[in-house]
Amino acid sequence: MFNDIGPLELVTLIILAVLVFGPDKLPKVIQDVSRTIRKIREFSESAKNDIREELGPEFKDFEFEDLNPKTFIRKQLDNEDLGLKEIRNGFDLKKEMAEVTDAVHAREADASSASPSGSSGGRIDMTKKPETPGRDDRPPFDADAT
Repeated sequence: MFNDIGPLELVTLIILAVLVFGPDKLPKVIQDVSRTIRKIREFSESAKNDIREELGPEFKDFEFEDLNPKTFIRKQLDNEDLGLKEIRNGFDLKKEMAEVTDAVHAREADASSASPSGSSGGRIDMTKKPETPGRDDRPPFDADAT
């Protein structure tokens, strides 16, 4: 609950509490707050137990944390019955990328050896860099665009 409060912030809260409630009333306020938190937790646990009893014995393993979509998906992905861990561990991204790169380079080498002129049957080669225009070649000027 208070995982993101640092030591400086905690000291600031303590000093603020002493200034607001005073050193005489502060222990009573702390007791009242802790008693209220305890009652809320007891009420929450009681409500959870009542819901579990109403659902019946087939939902005895039901956890309310499973209603969170992230927790539900993580639990389902970690399920051993699906075999997803083996799939995840068997997938090697570097190997797959190396195979794709080799296939592209082999296809490129085949295309350049098959047609010495460099044209690939009307297809544009996206792997080559476009030719840079010469110094005298200017792009068309459009007065309306400027």
